[in-house]
Amino acid sequence: MTRKLIAAAAVAFITALSAPGAAAQAQFCTGGNSCGLNNSASVTVGTVLRLDLSTSATALTAPDNAAYIAGFLNDNGPLATVKSNTAWTLNISSAASTWTGTAGANPGKLSADLKWALASGGPYVGLSTSPAAVVTSGGTSGVSQSFFYKTLWSYASDTPGNYSLVVVYSLTAP
Repeated sequence: MTRKLIAAAAVAFITALSAPGAAAQAQFCTGGNSCGLNNSASVTVGTVLRLDLSTSATALTAPDNAAYIAGFLNDNGPLATVKSNTAWTLNISSAASTWTGTAGANPGKLSADLKWALASGGPYVGLSTSPAAVVTSGGTSGVSQSFFYKTLWSYASDTPGNYSLVVVYSLTAP
């Protein structure tokens, strides 16, 4: 039993000596009623960017005769909300230069045929694969921006079928 006590005491002593900063925490005080030590607290804060979209998919309205005659149809897009601890830029682009067409749809329909705007009345800008800066701001606990879509339709090129296009919203910090 004595060997166990001696071994336990040796382990505790070695552990106390090897603890990081153990020597830095001691101060010998004389002749006073108080004694103080300083402790420096530090942290490295990284960039925090958060982007939320109100929906992961937007169902566009199918064109009717009036939409083909007008050449377009308007729809509401998603609401984007940004939270960040630094300056940021919200960008929009398309994942491909053309829509995906199935069931007879024209696979050559250009991504620019889907236009976006920050207000329902426009101005509208055609999507491309190059990100377009939409909103830029500083650190925020929440900035929201509504998006609006205008889809161009043509009797000559937009055949019946299923059309889809991936719209990419990206958030960047300098």
